[in-house]
Amino acid sequence: MILHKGEILFRQGDTGPLYHLKSGMLKIMRIQEDGGAFLVNIIVPGEMIPHHSLISPGPCFGTAIALSTCDIEVIPAADWYYSLSVEPERYKDVALKLQDKLRMMQQRMDQVTETEPAERLRKLQSWMEAYISPEKMTDLLTQAEIGQLIGLRRETVNRLLRSIEIR
Repeated sequence: MILHKGEILFRQGDTGPLYHLKSGMLKIMRIQEDGGAFLVNIIVPGEMIPHHSLISPGPCFGTAIALSTCDIEVIPAADWYYSLSVEPERYKDVALKLQDKLRMMQQRMDQVTETEPAERLRKLQSWMEAYISPEKMTDLLTQAEIGQLIGLRRETVNRLLRSIEIR
């Protein structure tokens, strides 16, 4: 399945199949009670989502939106869970996938806990470049979303981005 930039793969609260992202990037937005949206995760090639449903089904935590054109393999939930029941060794594959995501989230925590705001931004840019080069992070994410990822206000992100462009 091909998903183009801005298209929605699934919505918060949906249940259904699992997805393997072959190429492209997705963002996971959590919709708040007041209707506001908060960027909680970036999905990169090789990941299967929703992560929390790799072992047992559950509603989606957020809404998945394509940041770029994505090639996605749809995996019917019944087929996935059946394969786990008849091939228990596949649980090791699931554990390794979750371990990889946990390590990625540890890198992201490293970005957020950096003392200097400029260094937070630099680390996020460096991490994203590994997946999106030659595109720029600002081509895919708004300043508000960048701020949500690294714990900064949009105004601070704007100031930091302008200072980078001036150099």
